[in-house]
Amino acid sequence: MTATPLPTYPPAHRLDLVEDLHGHAVADPYRWLEDAADARTEAWSSAQDELYAAHRATYRADGALGAEALTGRLGELLGAGFVGTPAWRGERRFFSRRAGDQEHAVVVVAEGDTERVLIDPVALDPAGTTTLDAWQPSKEGHLLAYQVSSGGTEESVLHVLDVATGELVDGPIDRARYSPVAWLPGGEAFYYVRRLPPEQLPDDEHQYHRRVWLHRVGTPAETDVEVFGDGLDHTSYYGVSVSRDGRWLIVSASAGTAPRTDVWIADLSTGGPFVEVAVGIDAETGAWIGRDGRLWVHTNLDAPRGRLAVADPTAPGAEHWTTVLAEDPEAVLEDVAFTDGGADDTTPTLLLASWRRHTVSEVTTHDPASGAVLGAVALPGLGSISGLVTRPDGGADVWFSYTDHTSVPSVHRFDAASGAVTLWASPPGALADLPSVVARQVEVTSPDGTTVRAFVVARADLLDASGAPLAPAPTILYGYGGFQISLDPGYSATTLAWVEAGGVYVVANLRGGGEEGEDWHRDGMRANKQNVFDDFHAVGDWLVAHGWTTPAQLACWGGSNGGLLVGAALTQRPDLFAAVVCSAPLLDMVRYQRFGLGVTWTEEYGDADDPTELGWLLGYSPYHRVVDGTAYPSTLFTVFEGDTRVDPLHARKLAAAVQAARSGAAPILVRRETGVGHGGRSLSRSIALTVEQLQFVAAATGLGA
Repeated sequence: MTATPLPTYPPAHRLDLVEDLHGHAVADPYRWLEDAADARTEAWSSAQDELYAAHRATYRADGALGAEALTGRLGELLGAGFVGTPAWRGERRFFSRRAGDQEHAVVVVAEGDTERVLIDPVALDPAGTTTLDAWQPSKEGHLLAYQVSSGGTEESVLHVLDVATGELVDGPIDRARYSPVAWLPGGEAFYYVRRLPPEQLPDDEHQYHRRVWLHRVGTPAETDVEVFGDGLDHTSYYGVSVSRDGRWLIVSASAGTAPRTDVWIADLSTGGPFVEVAVGIDAETGAWIGRDGRLWVHTNLDAPRGRLAVADPTAPGAEHWTTVLAEDPEAVLEDVAFTDGGADDTTPTLLLASWRRHTVSEVTTHDPASGAVLGAVALPGLGSISGLVTRPDGGADVWFSYTDHTSVPSVHRFDAASGAVTLWASPPGALADLPSVVARQVEVTSPDGTTVRAFVVARADLLDASGAPLAPAPTILYGYGGFQISLDPGYSATTLAWVEAGGVYVVANLRGGGEEGEDWHRDGMRANKQNVFDDFHAVGDWLVAHGWTTPAQLACWGGSNGGLLVGAALTQRPDLFAAVVCSAPLLDMVRYQRFGLGVTWTEEYGDADDPTELGWLLGYSPYHRVVDGTAYPSTLFTVFEGDTRVDPLHARKLAAAVQAARSGAAPILVRRETGVGHGGRSLSRSIALTVEQLQFVAAATGLGA
C-alpha cells in the first residue's frame, strides 16, 4: 500500500523569539507574519494562495457537490431574497428588501401601493464592494440618514437624502462607524456618534475616542457641537435616542464590549444637565421614553434573564424603578412593545413581550399596568422572531419578523384588537423546493454537569421512526459561544444544502452566548472561557456516542469568536474532528488586543497585560497550544484582507505553526480574499465562499464519496 504523500507547504522561517511575560516564557516564532506589508509575508501569502488553488482543483466537479451544481443550488435556496420589518413615519413606511438575484439589499419607501428604491448599494458602486451599514428616517419621514462603507472596512460614511426627490442634502460625514442617528422633530438636526479626528489621537487609537455630537443638516460636520463622551473610557460605544416629542435625549455608553451599560437622560426643553439612569452598575440597561411619556427600562440588573421596569423621567434612577415584567426563571426577555388608541390616545392598552426559551421564541401579552399575563401570540412555528415594531403615532398593530430552519424570514402583523396574526410581507423572490428535513433539539451534559442544548438538522429519510440516525453521516458542528450572541433557529441555505446532500448539520448553544441570559454569558467569558470549548467538545462527543457521526466524518465550523472556538477545538481535540473551517478568527490570544478592535474585547476575554488574565489566555490560546508531531485534522482558514475587526494575522500565524508541526497528510490551507471584510458582502461572494467551504468539508468527511 502506498502512503499518502505529505503536502509541501510554503517555507516559513521560525524566529527564536521567546519573551518573559509576567513569568511565562511565551514563544512567538511567526511574529513576522503580523506585518501584511512585509515582502516575506506577501510572498508567503501568495504561496498559500497557490497551494489552496491546487487543492481546490481536486474537488469533485460533478454531482450535487460539484462547484457548478452547488453554486446553483445555493442560489435557489437564497432565491427568495429578504424583506425587513417596516419603519413607519406617518403613512410612509421604509424597509429593506433584496430580490433573489440582487447582490445587496436596497432601502425602499412605500406610500400605499407605490414603492420607490431610495438606496441601492450597487447603484452607488457597480463593483458590489460598497455595503449599506445603517439607515434611519427622520421623525416625519421626509429625510433619510444612511451610512455606507467600502471594501469591507466598515468605515461608515454618513449621508442624508431628501425622501421625496432622492437628492443628497448632506454629507459625506466620515468617522461614523457604528453610529446611531437620533433625529430631532422637524428634521433640522440629529444626534449621532463620530470619532475624534485622527490627528488628535495616538496612532494606535484612531479606531476609538467616540463622542456624541449634534449635527445641523446642511452645515459642515466640523461645526458640530460635542454633546457627550469626553472623559469616559476611550473604547466606549454610544447609543442615542430622542423621544417622539423631542423633549428627552437618552445616551448610553459601554466600554468596549463589556456586559455593562451606563445610561443618562437630559431634558432638552430646559437645557438641563444629563441625569443618571443607571451608571456604575454591573448590568446591561436599555431605556426609552414611551408614547405615554414615561421612562421604560429593559435591564438585567438583579435579573440575569431580563426584566422590564418603569419610572418617571424626572426621577430616573434605579431606586425609582417599578418592575412591570419580572424575570422569568427559564426564558430570556428579548423585546417589548405597547399598543394604544393611536394619535393623541397614548395610554397603553396592551403590552407585548418576546422571550427566548432555550433559543425558541415566544410572544406573550400582558396588562400594561400590572404586567399580568393575558395570553400568548400564535407564532407560525418553533422558530425565532426579531423586532416588535409599532407605529410612532401608535395604534393596535405590531410587526415582527419570523424564521425557522425551513422558513425564510417573513414579516407578520399582530392586531391587538382582534388578537390575529397575519402574514404581512414575504420575500420578493421564489421559494425553493426544500428537502424533507427534521430539526430536533438535544440536551448534552458538559464535563462540569451543565446542560448544553444543540439543534440537529438531518434529512428525514436518513432517520428511523424515533428520529435517531440510521447510520453515522458526515456532520458539521457549528458554534460561537461569546459576546452574549444567541444562535437561534433560522433559515440557512448552507445548512439545507449540506443536509440535502446527505449530511447532518448541528448548531451548538454554548456558554458565552445569550441563549440562557447573562449568567450563561458570564459562565463562558474571561476566566471561564474554557467552559465554551468544553461544551463544544461535549456536543461533538455526544454526536459520536449516539451514532450521528464518527470522528472521521465530523467537521467543526466557526467564524470570528467562533473561529477562536474551532481554533481551540483544532488544538485541544484534534482526535475528535476530521475537518476544521476557521473563518476570520482570533487565535493569538496573547497579542490579540494590539490589532483590529481587539482592545475593546478585553472584558470578554481578559487583558494579556494583566498577570492573572494572561494566565487565562495562555491556557487556551490556539497559537500557543500547537504540538509538534500531532495528526491535526484537515483545516481551512478563510481570511479577508479588508477585515478591520479581526486582523488576518491570526490565521497566518496559526496556519504556519500547524503546517510546521503536523504529522499525516491532512491539508492545512489558507483561503485569502480581497475587497471584503468581517461583515457584509455581496450575494455572489457569499455563495462562492460557502461553495468552497462546503466542498472542503465534503472532501475531508467523505460526503458524496
